[in-house]
Amino acid sequence: MNESTSVAELLRLVQRACLTLPARLRPRSHSVRQPSTVVSPAVPSSNASVICLLDDDPSVLKGLGRLFSSVDLHAEKFSDPEEFLLYARTHRPAVALLDVFMPLMNGLKVQSQLRKISPSTRVIMFTGKVTYNALVRSAALNGGASAFFSKPFDDEELLTAVRLALTSAK
Repeated sequence: MNESTSVAELLRLVQRACLTLPARLRPRSHSVRQPSTVVSPAVPSSNASVICLLDDDPSVLKGLGRLFSSVDLHAEKFSDPEEFLLYARTHRPAVALLDVFMPLMNGLKVQSQLRKISPSTRVIMFTGKVTYNALVRSAALNGGASAFFSKPFDDEELLTAVRLALTSAK
């Protein structure tokens, strides 16, 4: 891997890595409730303080939701990347926390699509897979992520990154 490796090449490598994981290590897909607010797709709105969480692990979504609630931050939780992108298309969230390794669509691809539909959304990426950490971190940051975390992460560091992202999104 050299410095001239493009983000697209890194994305392909990560996608291949996800497919080569043994089935027992692949994340399982779980459904999480859809957001209760629906806005007409013809009129996108900006939610300056909404944080979106995307992870296929319901325990991570629940834990992060509680963390943000404890500091009076509102979080919408998603386990399905397509549902998240549909929400982002109409709501333009201020910040999105995206897991990298998910079964339906990896976080780097979600990040790339999010940049097209909501360029003002600040992205924070995270992963629990240490095997590809440097490669994935590089791809995420080159793709515009404002921060990258490895699970488990320090709550205060994550909250600081989210607050900085919220400030820069305004």
